[in-house]
Amino acid sequence: MVITVEKDAAAGGEAALLLERSRAITVQGRDRKGRDVVRVVGSYFPARALGGRAEEALRAYLRERVLPAIGDREFVVVYMHSRVDRGGNFPGVGAIRGAYESLPAAAKDRLRAVYFVHPALQSRLFLATFGRFLFSSGLYEKLRYMSRLEYMWVHMDKGQLEELERRPLMDYGIEATESRCVYEYDAASMDTSASLHSLRCVS
Repeated sequence: MVITVEKDAAAGGEAALLLERSRAITVQGRDRKGRDVVRVVGSYFPARALGGRAEEALRAYLRERVLPAIGDREFVVVYMHSRVDRGGNFPGVGAIRGAYESLPAAAKDRLRAVYFVHPALQSRLFLATFGRFLFSSGLYEKLRYMSRLEYMWVHMDKGQLEELERRPLMDYGIEATESRCVYEYDAASMDTSASLHSLRCVS
Protein backbone atom coordinates (compact mmCIF):
# COMPACT_ATOMS: atom_id res chain seq x y z
CA MET A 1 0.00 0.00 0.00
CA VAL A 2 2.76 2.43 0.94
CA ILE A 3 4.65 1.61 -2.24
CA THR A 4 1.53 2.22 -4.35
CA VAL A 5 0.89 5.59 -2.71
CA GLU A 6 4.49 6.62 -3.21
CA LYS A 7 4.35 5.62 -6.89
CA ASP A 8 1.13 7.60 -7.39
CA ALA A 9 2.67 10.64 -5.70
CA ALA A 10 5.78 10.36 -7.85
CA ALA A 11 3.68 10.06 -11.01
CA GLY A 12 1.63 13.10 -10.00
CA GLY A 13 4.77 15.10 -9.32
CA GLU A 14 6.23 14.12 -12.68
CA ALA A 15 3.04 15.16 -14.50
CA ALA A 16 2.99 18.53 -12.71
CA LEU A 17 6.63 19.08 -13.63
CA LEU A 18 5.92 18.28 -17.29
CA LEU A 19 3.11 20.83 -17.38
CA GLU A 20 5.19 23.41 -15.51
CA ARG A 21 8.10 23.09 -17.92
CA SER A 22 5.90 23.05 -21.01
CA ARG A 23 4.34 26.44 -20.13
CA ALA A 24 1.18 25.23 -21.83
CA ILE A 25 -0.94 26.86 -19.11
CA THR A 26 0.13 30.10 -17.45
CA VAL A 27 -1.53 32.99 -15.65
CA GLN A 28 -0.28 36.00 -17.56
CA GLY A 29 -1.47 39.60 -17.86
CA ARG A 30 -4.85 41.32 -17.49
CA ASP A 31 -7.61 42.21 -19.90
CA ARG A 32 -9.09 45.71 -20.27
CA LYS A 33 -11.49 45.05 -17.40
CA GLY A 34 -8.65 44.11 -15.04
CA ARG A 35 -9.38 40.38 -15.07
CA ASP A 36 -6.58 37.82 -14.93
CA VAL A 37 -5.68 36.06 -18.18
CA VAL A 38 -5.05 32.32 -18.21
CA ARG A 39 -3.04 31.66 -21.36
CA VAL A 40 -3.29 28.16 -22.85
CA VAL A 41 -1.07 27.23 -25.81
CA GLY A 42 -2.37 23.98 -27.23
CA SER A 43 0.78 23.11 -29.16
CA TYR A 44 2.81 23.20 -25.93
CA PHE A 45 0.68 20.63 -24.11
CA PRO A 46 2.69 17.41 -23.47
CA ALA A 47 -0.20 15.05 -24.21
CA ARG A 48 1.98 12.28 -25.61
CA ALA A 49 4.29 12.32 -22.60
CA LEU A 50 1.35 12.31 -20.17
CA GLY A 51 -0.49 9.53 -21.97
CA GLY A 52 -3.53 8.35 -20.02
CA ARG A 53 -2.72 10.74 -17.16
CA ALA A 54 -3.70 13.85 -19.15
CA GLU A 55 -7.08 14.46 -17.50
CA GLU A 56 -5.79 13.80 -13.99
CA ALA A 57 -2.77 16.02 -14.62
CA LEU A 58 -4.98 18.84 -15.93
CA ARG A 59 -7.26 18.66 -12.92
CA ALA A 60 -4.37 18.70 -10.47
CA TYR A 61 -2.55 21.53 -12.26
CA LEU A 62 -5.63 23.73 -12.34
CA ARG A 63 -6.40 23.01 -8.71
CA GLU A 64 -2.87 23.36 -7.34
CA ARG A 65 -1.24 25.96 -9.61
CA VAL A 66 -3.74 27.99 -11.62
CA LEU A 67 -6.61 28.59 -9.20
CA PRO A 68 -4.34 29.64 -6.29
CA ALA A 69 -2.62 32.15 -8.61
CA ILE A 70 -6.00 33.68 -9.53
CA GLY A 71 -7.47 33.67 -6.05
CA ASP A 72 -10.98 35.15 -5.83
CA ARG A 73 -10.60 37.36 -8.90
CA GLU A 74 -12.51 37.07 -12.17
CA PHE A 75 -10.54 35.70 -15.10
CA VAL A 76 -10.62 34.88 -18.80
CA VAL A 77 -8.94 32.12 -20.79
CA VAL A 78 -7.06 32.69 -24.06
CA TYR A 79 -6.62 29.38 -25.87
CA MET A 80 -4.24 29.24 -28.85
CA HIS A 81 -5.25 26.33 -31.10
CA SER A 82 -2.57 26.67 -33.81
CA ARG A 83 -0.51 23.55 -34.57
CA VAL A 84 -2.54 21.33 -32.28
CA ASP A 85 -2.17 17.69 -33.32
CA ARG A 86 -4.48 14.99 -32.00
CA GLY A 87 -1.64 12.48 -31.87
CA GLY A 88 0.95 14.69 -30.22
CA ASN A 89 -0.32 17.55 -28.08
CA PHE A 90 -4.12 17.28 -27.78
CA PRO A 91 -5.31 15.69 -24.51
CA GLY A 92 -8.76 14.87 -25.87
CA VAL A 93 -12.18 16.47 -25.46
CA GLY A 94 -12.98 14.16 -22.56
CA ALA A 95 -9.93 15.33 -20.60
CA ILE A 96 -10.76 18.99 -21.20
CA ARG A 97 -14.39 18.47 -20.22
CA GLY A 98 -13.42 16.53 -17.10
CA ALA A 99 -10.92 19.18 -16.04
CA TYR A 100 -13.47 21.97 -16.47
CA GLU A 101 -16.24 20.12 -14.66
CA SER A 102 -13.89 19.46 -11.75
CA LEU A 103 -13.54 23.19 -11.08
CA PRO A 104 -15.37 24.55 -8.04
CA ALA A 105 -18.66 26.26 -8.87
CA ALA A 106 -17.29 29.61 -7.69
CA ALA A 107 -14.35 29.36 -10.12
CA LYS A 108 -16.70 28.56 -13.00
CA ASP A 109 -18.74 31.66 -12.13
CA ARG A 110 -15.61 33.84 -12.12
CA LEU A 111 -14.62 32.61 -15.60
CA ARG A 112 -15.98 35.37 -17.83
CA ALA A 113 -14.86 34.32 -21.33
CA VAL A 114 -12.87 31.72 -23.27
CA TYR A 115 -11.17 33.18 -26.35
CA PHE A 116 -10.52 30.44 -28.91
CA VAL A 117 -7.73 31.84 -31.13
CA HIS A 118 -7.09 30.39 -34.61
CA PRO A 119 -9.89 27.80 -34.51
CA ALA A 120 -9.78 25.31 -37.36
CA LEU A 121 -12.96 24.81 -39.37
CA GLN A 122 -13.22 21.26 -38.07
CA SER A 123 -13.08 22.51 -34.47
CA ARG A 124 -15.79 25.09 -35.05
CA LEU A 125 -18.08 22.56 -36.72
CA PHE A 126 -17.49 20.03 -33.93
CA LEU A 127 -18.24 22.54 -31.18
CA ALA A 128 -21.26 23.93 -33.02
CA THR A 129 -22.67 20.41 -33.32
CA PHE A 130 -21.69 18.81 -30.03
CA GLY A 131 -20.52 21.67 -27.80
CA ARG A 132 -23.79 22.12 -25.93
CA PHE A 133 -23.94 18.39 -25.17
CA LEU A 134 -20.31 18.00 -24.10
CA PHE A 135 -19.96 21.17 -22.03
CA SER A 136 -22.30 22.89 -19.64
CA SER A 137 -24.20 25.83 -21.10
CA GLY A 138 -22.28 28.15 -18.80
CA LEU A 139 -19.00 27.37 -20.57
CA TYR A 140 -20.38 27.09 -24.11
CA GLU A 141 -21.97 30.53 -23.90
CA LYS A 142 -18.65 32.08 -22.84
CA LEU A 143 -16.83 30.80 -25.93
CA ARG A 144 -15.54 33.48 -28.33
CA TYR A 145 -13.87 32.62 -31.65
CA MET A 146 -10.90 34.72 -32.75
CA SER A 147 -9.54 33.99 -36.22
CA ARG A 148 -6.58 36.37 -35.68
CA LEU A 149 -4.50 37.10 -32.59
CA GLU A 150 -4.73 40.85 -33.24
CA TYR A 151 -8.47 40.72 -32.61
CA MET A 152 -7.60 40.16 -28.94
CA TRP A 153 -6.52 43.81 -28.68
CA VAL A 154 -10.20 44.73 -28.52
CA HIS A 155 -10.23 42.98 -25.15
CA MET A 156 -6.72 43.56 -23.81
CA ASP A 157 -3.71 45.79 -24.40
CA LYS A 158 -0.73 44.60 -26.39
CA GLY A 159 1.95 43.14 -24.16
CA GLN A 160 -0.42 41.02 -22.09
CA LEU A 161 0.34 37.91 -24.16
CA GLU A 162 4.05 38.62 -24.44
CA GLU A 163 5.43 35.37 -25.86
CA LEU A 164 2.59 34.88 -28.33
CA GLU A 165 3.00 38.42 -29.66
CA ARG A 166 6.72 37.94 -30.30
CA ARG A 167 6.40 34.72 -32.28
CA PRO A 168 6.36 35.01 -36.09
CA LEU A 169 3.19 34.21 -37.99
CA MET A 170 4.80 31.08 -39.42
CA ASP A 171 4.82 29.61 -35.90
CA TYR A 172 1.03 29.66 -36.01
CA GLY A 173 0.78 28.08 -39.43
CA ILE A 174 0.05 31.45 -41.07
CA GLU A 175 2.63 32.24 -43.70
CA ALA A 176 2.71 35.76 -45.09
CA THR A 177 4.08 36.35 -48.57
CA GLU A 178 4.20 39.41 -50.78
CA SER A 179 2.82 37.79 -53.91
CA ARG A 180 -0.87 38.60 -53.33
CA CYS A 181 -2.78 40.27 -50.51
CA VAL A 182 -6.53 40.29 -49.99
CA TYR A 183 -8.76 41.76 -47.31
CA GLU A 184 -10.67 39.32 -45.19
CA TYR A 185 -13.62 40.45 -43.12
CA ASP A 186 -14.11 38.88 -39.74
CA ALA A 187 -15.91 39.84 -36.55
CA ALA A 188 -13.65 40.77 -33.68
CA SER A 189 -15.57 38.40 -31.44
CA MET A 190 -19.07 37.23 -30.72
CA ASP A 191 -19.49 39.62 -27.79
CA THR A 192 -18.73 42.92 -29.49
CA SER A 193 -20.45 44.90 -32.21
CA ALA A 194 -17.13 46.12 -33.56
CA SER A 195 -16.14 44.67 -36.92
CA LEU A 196 -12.58 44.60 -38.10
CA HIS A 197 -10.77 44.03 -41.35
CA SER A 198 -7.47 42.20 -41.50
CA LEU A 199 -4.95 42.11 -44.28
CA ARG A 200 -4.22 38.54 -45.21
CA CYS A 201 -1.38 37.79 -47.60
CA VAL A 202 -1.69 34.55 -49.56
CA SER A 203 0.44 32.98 -52.23
